[in-house]
Amino acid sequence: MNKNSIIIGYSGHAFVVLDVLHANAIICSYYCEKEEKPINPYDLQYLGNEKDPKHLKFLRQHNIYIAIGENNSRSKVFNFLAHNNLITPFVSHPSAIISPTASLADATIVMPGVVINALATIGKGVICNTSSIIEHECSIGDFSHIAPGAVLAGNVSIGKNCFVGANSVIKQGVKIGDGVVIGAGSVVLKDVFNNSVVFGNPAKVKIK
Repeated sequence: MNKNSIIIGYSGHAFVVLDVLHANAIICSYYCEKEEKPINPYDLQYLGNEKDPKHLKFLRQHNIYIAIGENNSRSKVFNFLAHNNLITPFVSHPSAIISPTASLADATIVMPGVVINALATIGKGVICNTSSIIEHECSIGDFSHIAPGAVLAGNVSIGKNCFVGANSVIKQGVKIGDGVVIGAGSVVLKDVFNNSVVFGNPAKVKIK
C-alpha cells in the first residue's frame, strides 16, 4: 500500500474517515474538493478538483479514499475514478469486527465498533457507520449508508443508494428496495419498495 493517500471530500464525514485512516497508520496529506475549505483541522494540502485532468497523474501515485457521506455524490466520484482506473480501496477501523466469510467491495468504509457477521455481502462505496451491526447473510447494495447504531438482523437485503437511519432496526429476512430512506430510530418489519421513505415503530411509508 502506498504510504501517502488522498481523500476526496473534506467535511464532517471526511473527518471520521481520516480518523479511520490514522488508526491504520495510513498517512493522508491531500484532499480534493471543488473549492478549498476555509477550515482545515487535519492540516491537509488542497489539491483541487479531482476531475481536473492535470491531477490524474498525481492521483495515480496514491491510494484514494472517497470521504463523501451523500450517496449519489459518492457514487458519481467512484464512477469517475473507476473510469480512469484509479484505486479506491476498502478500509476499516481496527476496532471493527468483520467475519472472514464476509465480502466487502472497493471504496467501502467501516467505522469504529461495527460488526459484520458471517457471509454478509457489502457492495461498492458503502458506509458502515459507527457501531452499526450487519448480521449473518445480509446484503447491502452499492453506495448505501448504514448510519450509526443501525441493526440489520440476519438475512436482510438492502438495495443500492439506500440510507438506513441511526439506531433503526430491520427485522430478519426483510428486503429493502433501491433508493430507500429509513428514518432514524425506525423498526422495519416488512419489505420496502424502491424509492420509499419510511419511519416510525413499526415503520410506515411516508405519504407525500
